[in-house]
Amino acid sequence: MPVSPVRLNHAVLFVADLEQAEAFYTDVMGMEVAAREPRANAAFMRLPRSGNHHDLGLFGVGAGAAPKVPGSIGLYHLAWQVDTIEELAEARATLQESGAYSGESSHGATKSIYGADPDGNEFEIMWMLPRDAWGEYENSAPVDRLDLDSELSRWSGVQTAGRMVTGDRTESREDYA
Repeated sequence: MPVSPVRLNHAVLFVADLEQAEAFYTDVMGMEVAAREPRANAAFMRLPRSGNHHDLGLFGVGAGAAPKVPGSIGLYHLAWQVDTIEELAEARATLQESGAYSGESSHGATKSIYGADPDGNEFEIMWMLPRDAWGEYENSAPVDRLDLDSELSRWSGVQTAGRMVTGDRTESREDYA
């Protein structure tokens, strides 16, 4: 019988400079430090709307570690989902301002902005179309040019991330209708 996970709970990255990585993920990605573990030179980060204990673990290995080689075997990138197309546009501006922006694309059912942290760990910030609008993209994932202005015009105000946790209460899109 195969393992049947519900979702990816968290990711863990090795970083050269824990303090620098922690600053990037708090200042640029808006995460908060959920916990620190000095014995392991680690920090555990939480997304502000997450109900998870931590969404990302950072383990400092020191500046002497070999840097990530783009295109080598291993993790390519992490994808962080936002709730609205407006949040995706805001993410692009933030990444551009911080020097972390590396590109963007449309995958049909998802619209994506790409960046990299100070250690070269790549990530995607993505917005997903409403499920009933996937159409021809149900079973495909093209890599096309993203026309964010058109997507903003078409999808403004549409929330698609589903349930989000704020404080001690789980809310769904219906809570905002």
